[in-house]
Amino acid sequence: MGMNGSKRYRSAAEISAPGQIGAVKEIFSTITGEYDFLNHLLSLRRDIAWRKFAVRKMRFPRTGRLLDIATGTADLAIEAASHDPSVGVVGIDISREMLCRGFRKIRRHNLCSRIQLMQADALHLPFPDHSFDLVSMAFGIRNIPNKTGALREMQRVTCPGGQIMILEMTLPRGRWTGKFYSIYLRRILPLLARPFTKNPAAYIYLADTISRFPSPDSLARIMESAGLTDVEFYPLSGGITCLHVGKVPNQA
Repeated sequence: MGMNGSKRYRSAAEISAPGQIGAVKEIFSTITGEYDFLNHLLSLRRDIAWRKFAVRKMRFPRTGRLLDIATGTADLAIEAASHDPSVGVVGIDISREMLCRGFRKIRRHNLCSRIQLMQADALHLPFPDHSFDLVSMAFGIRNIPNKTGALREMQRVTCPGGQIMILEMTLPRGRWTGKFYSIYLRRILPLLARPFTKNPAAYIYLADTISRFPSPDSLARIMESAGLTDVEFYPLSGGITCLHVGKVPNQA
């Protein structure tokens, strides 16, 4: 892909699961430099408040450990470690480029002793059963075709009674707000991103994944079908983002 923005991605609904994963890997390897800046710009810095809200819901009764999947540049990992000095965090991502940028941020925050980053696949987590009190994923599950498989793997590495936390963007429920936000995603967001990125098509693809993401009720049912209990969700900023929290059942 050149600087002329000629790259195109097919809609996630039109390509296979391996094709989606390949597109996501390529996208996040090409937008690393502007990723944090555009997250703040395109959300009007609300993404910072969303992560803070998620961290306030976190509980660490047994291991004192958090696994953050699709950690990207480690924003949620850093927020969690900064909020609670007793918590240790492992962040994983499939993008080496994003992890490299995340490591530099962790070093600036003097958190290298408490946050570990590694390249890994959400469907094949390299950890023993019951390794963490809490497993989180912020703005990542919409890019995983096998959502149920990812949730079951998250559940496997979480202690009984622990939390699974999903923070994700979605379409607002209101008829007019939903319509306006859909126009923003498909038309306005890519135009706003274009001057700051060498891969404008990435933001068209990512906007498409948001518009196709299940409703909060539907995601709650997916989480329950994966075996989680007491699933609750919290719409944020008028419903453009939602935090889902589920509990791993206690063993009999």
